[in-house]
Amino acid sequence: MSAPLPEFLVVIPARLGSTRLPRKPLADIGGKPMVIRVAEQAKLSLAQSVVVATDSEQIQAVCDEHKIECVLTSAEHLTGTDRIAEVAQALKLPANTLIVNVQGDEPLIPPELINQVAQTLANSPACAISTVAVPITEDAQINNPNIVKVVLNRSSEALYFSRAPIPFIRDPQPKACVIHLRHLGIYAYRAEFLQAYSQLEPAPLEQSEALEQLRALWYGYKIAVHIASKAPPAGVDTFEDLERVRQILSNLSVK
Repeated sequence: MSAPLPEFLVVIPARLGSTRLPRKPLADIGGKPMVIRVAEQAKLSLAQSVVVATDSEQIQAVCDEHKIECVLTSAEHLTGTDRIAEVAQALKLPANTLIVNVQGDEPLIPPELINQVAQTLANSPACAISTVAVPITEDAQINNPNIVKVVLNRSSEALYFSRAPIPFIRDPQPKACVIHLRHLGIYAYRAEFLQAYSQLEPAPLEQSEALEQLRALWYGYKIAVHIASKAPPAGVDTFEDLERVRQILSNLSVK
C-alpha cells in the first residue's frame, strides 16, 4: 500500500560552468533560458514549491525576471546534492521535508516522474534516497560508460551503481532472465539526510566512478529505486542535444 504523498519541494541545481556546453542553464529554448524551462516543468508536478540553486548571479537574475525562487549558493560545491544541502539549510527546512533534485538540464522532465520519485521515498521509510531506473536491452547502451547502470536487491533497493555493464552475464542463456537497468539522475531525499551527506568525506568508489550516489551507499544509506516503464526524453549535454530539444518544443508550439 502506498503512503499518502506528503508535501515536497523541487530544487534545481544549476551551475553556470559546463565543459561540453558553456553557460548551459542560460541556453535559449524557444525564447526562455533552459533553467526556466526546467522550473516550469517542475511547477507542473505536485510540488509545493520549486527553487533554483545556483552559484551564478546571472542565473539568479534570470530567475528573478521570471519570478522563479532562487537561492545563491557557494561556488565550491562538488556535487548537486551538496548544493541542495546548502539550500535546505538556508531555508531552514524541517528534518523530514522531502526534496526532489531535478537536474537543471532536463527541460522535458515529465512532471509525473517528479511525483513518482517523491512517492517512492514516502513509501520507503528505511531509505534515505529514492531514484528511478528504466530497463535497457541494447548492448550499445549496456556497454556505454556514459550510461549509468544499477543493480537492485529483491526490495528494489540499490546494491551498486556503475558505468560498467552490471550485472556481468558470464554464461548467457535464455533462462537467466537478467534485466539491465539504466539509472536516471533524479533523486528525492529528506532534509535531515542532506545535512548528514554534506558532512561526509567523498568515498573512493564515488571518486572512481564519478557517481555521487555511491557516497550514500559507501556510508550505509539505503536507496529505493522505482523502475519506470520507459525513459523520459533525454536531457541536454551537448549542442546537438540542445538543438533536438529546441525542435521538440517548436513542434509542440510551446510559447
